[in-house]
Amino acid sequence: MTDLSGLAAELRGAVRGEVGFDITSRALVTMDASNYRRVPAGVVAPRDAADVAAVLEVCRARGVPVVARGGGTSIAGQATGTGVVLDFTRHMNGLLELDPGTRTAVVQPGLVLDRLQEAAAPHGLRFGPDPATHSRCTLGGMIGNNSCGSHSVAWGTTADSVRELSVITARGQRLRLGRDWAGAPEGLRELVAGELGRLRTGFPELPRRISGYALDALLPEKGADVARSFCGSEGTLGILTEAAVRLVEAPRVRALAVLGYGDESAAAEAAAGLLPFGPLTVEGMAADLVPSPAGLPRGDAWLFVETGGGTAAEARARAEAIVRAADVVDSLVVTDPAAQRALWRVREDASGAATRMPGGTSRTKSGGGGEAWPGWEDCAVPPDRLGAYLRDFRALLSSHGLRGTPYGHFGDGCIHVRIDFDLLTEAGVSRFRRFSGELADLVVAHGGSLSGEHGDGQARAELLPRMYGEETVRLFERAKAVWDPDDLLNPGMLVRPAPLDTNLRFSVLPRRPVDVAFGYPADGGDFRAAVRRCVGVAKCRTTTASGPAVMCPSFRATGEEEHSTRGRARLLHEMLAGELVTDGWRSTEVRDALDLCLSCKGCRSDCPVGVDMATYKAEFLHHHYRGRRRPAAHYTMGRLPVWLRWAALTGTARLLNRLASLRLPARIGKRLAGIAPERDIPRLAPRTFSRWWRRRERRNTGDLVVLWPDTFTEHLSPSVGQAAVRVLEAAGLRVVLPPSRPAGGGVCCGLTYVSTGQLDRARTVLRRTLDLMEPVLSRGTPVVVLEPSCAAALRADLPELLPDDPRAARLSSAVLTFAETLRRHAPDWTPPAVGRPVAGQTHCHQHAVLGDGADRALRESAGLTGELSGGCCGLAGNFGFEKGHFEVSRACAEEQLLPSVRAAAEGTVILADGFSCRTQLEQLAGVRGRHLAEVLADALDAGTGAAK
Repeated sequence: MTDLSGLAAELRGAVRGEVGFDITSRALVTMDASNYRRVPAGVVAPRDAADVAAVLEVCRARGVPVVARGGGTSIAGQATGTGVVLDFTRHMNGLLELDPGTRTAVVQPGLVLDRLQEAAAPHGLRFGPDPATHSRCTLGGMIGNNSCGSHSVAWGTTADSVRELSVITARGQRLRLGRDWAGAPEGLRELVAGELGRLRTGFPELPRRISGYALDALLPEKGADVARSFCGSEGTLGILTEAAVRLVEAPRVRALAVLGYGDESAAAEAAAGLLPFGPLTVEGMAADLVPSPAGLPRGDAWLFVETGGGTAAEARARAEAIVRAADVVDSLVVTDPAAQRALWRVREDASGAATRMPGGTSRTKSGGGGEAWPGWEDCAVPPDRLGAYLRDFRALLSSHGLRGTPYGHFGDGCIHVRIDFDLLTEAGVSRFRRFSGELADLVVAHGGSLSGEHGDGQARAELLPRMYGEETVRLFERAKAVWDPDDLLNPGMLVRPAPLDTNLRFSVLPRRPVDVAFGYPADGGDFRAAVRRCVGVAKCRTTTASGPAVMCPSFRATGEEEHSTRGRARLLHEMLAGELVTDGWRSTEVRDALDLCLSCKGCRSDCPVGVDMATYKAEFLHHHYRGRRRPAAHYTMGRLPVWLRWAALTGTARLLNRLASLRLPARIGKRLAGIAPERDIPRLAPRTFSRWWRRRERRNTGDLVVLWPDTFTEHLSPSVGQAAVRVLEAAGLRVVLPPSRPAGGGVCCGLTYVSTGQLDRARTVLRRTLDLMEPVLSRGTPVVVLEPSCAAALRADLPELLPDDPRAARLSSAVLTFAETLRRHAPDWTPPAVGRPVAGQTHCHQHAVLGDGADRALRESAGLTGELSGGCCGLAGNFGFEKGHFEVSRACAEEQLLPSVRAAAEGTVILADGFSCRTQLEQLAGVRGRHLAEVLADALDAGTGAAK
């Protein structure tokens, strides 16, 4: 057994980079995006090649394996291991050189692909291969797997784009790999010379042959290209430290021909015939992967064929030529870049979306659909065989009682599919093994490769003899021995592999359901299934938020895997496994990882598989602090409705405001309350919204709506409620408030209790709310909620916390946002013409749970122009006020919200429907954000259509 403490100490003395042998560091890399799990000894983040060499020297002396890891998005298990994992993403992530003249770049292995693309774009260049994980996969990982992507019909695989590679062998030899045997280790040339016949005849010729070692690249007629041969070796031959890669000229303009077919086989058979037209992509997708076919031409399967040109007319002409040549049910040509991006987004999310299949299965009993898994994610056959292969593949699935949703690179004959394997029971795992063998035989029968993009890893390496034969596989073993005679580098991958049905990530999870507070309706009430949702595709690890996306602000602020959605899911998985994280719900490792989760719910909508980390965090905090003292912020901000109601009943709002404005009382108060010292305490309204309501004249005509007096509107910003009443009544609606108790106890969404994990208290509050709302629910009256976070809590958290109370579902379905109310119940009303640009941010909960379609339409009809930014404001309820969170909170605001406001032209309306967003703007930028209701009310009052 390895002496972990001694190994860690020796590594710390040998390298300048970080050495992590703690529970969290190890737990974060037990898995990649595959079905497999291995517990490493530790993790090292090397700063340079010297650190890599030092790690190899220490580990070689101790006989400890070394695994190189990039973004951890590998689907065959090759980014997992039991030794020391090298994390290149932290330091060795630079773009060292970019030469537009020679169209080359020099990169470090941890550089994320999108960063290279961004640097090359101003020169009209790009890196050809572009996997769906381009926003988080690394160049080192792409070289290790010989990754491809949707444009491989035009620009080939990563191996086609590699010029030279700098590697360090397990025995410390530094090599510069290239053509004409450059950098070849001793013995490699002799090995090839003795096997020329096998290398010339034993490797199938097809565009997506990724399986095995590319030893045929060492043939003299192929230039004896050692660098190309190294590509796809999955970290088993040497450790990459630097790469010189080739760039290609990017077309100035693109068009997208979308071709509709009767079924996927018809689409597959048509794909090869389109290649002579020189398309950039020929991607296929069937209807069972598309949630809604809106915007697509008629058909049950589609090809996405992208063309390029120097002008828009040239790109369109090429797309139209392809349409004329294709025998299709229906078609369209898309030239608008935004519309093209929307279509490609469906394709890029497919690897995650395909993991949750519609309809559920008897094994999962999941209301959200059955679980499907990788393992046979990327087989490839000659493109002209794809149609026949797909028919046989579907028949094989059916014979095993399995389901899958094929999609992918039809032009290259490469199919992605996730299959609803039962990997939780012995019988299901046995069927997984039988199916795998039969599918391997089917692929080989069609002249294909077991892997067409993601590598063999553990998932397929065991079956390589079926593709290459025993003699060629033994040749692979001999090649491995030339490069790595001690079998130190990523052992068990490609050669002498572990059986494909061992080390499965699910085997360590509890056999019985875990007792939880939330209902988890999309996971059949099973918290284990909820945690299994994270398959590791790592969309949460993007370093920039694009468009309206939110997920994952804390990762973008810190750059730490621990603070990504995937990292937290990994720790929860290990918590359930109980091997590394042994304290269960009491785990401090899980608590600390969840501490910087903003509960923004961005992952609920932006994660391809709908991981809802805000709910998981609330669940964890509920168990972690049960029967124990909580942080001060849980008692203060977590029970905010109680304290604010008490201040209103005692009439002490002005006194509290005065104390909060004085330095010493404020400092003491914030310290006792667990509030960040950098924060100002928001002022309480001297008169609550309900008190204003009771003294106003009421309308008695029009459709009835119930206006929800949320805690923030009631006690902190009653002007929002007043404005909403003004607008709703102007639209012809009759507004009333919900029933309340004589002592002042009113309705409450329970948000602050949920966000701090006080779920027993939340359920008590919500049941009381349902009792009060009974008359409203019986009449089916719409409930207007002005605060997006409260609306999201009622829409999503309420039915999941009280799944057995039918009133919860009724209230959830009755909840409408301000804009939704006007669209549904005053469709003929015309808002005042404000006629000004807007800036600000869509509330993260609105984006994730409620949607903002109605808000966009209302803004447009009022003449409010421009787009709101995405991301999260960073305050996020109690999060940004809690001690220790200020810097992360500010970093989140600085990502999109504050820059968009600073760049706004004079006269721009700053919109922020959430109280947190308005508070963040005020405290960090000195800007007053306004609710949309306030803007419209001001325009009504002005009478001229100009907002005040």
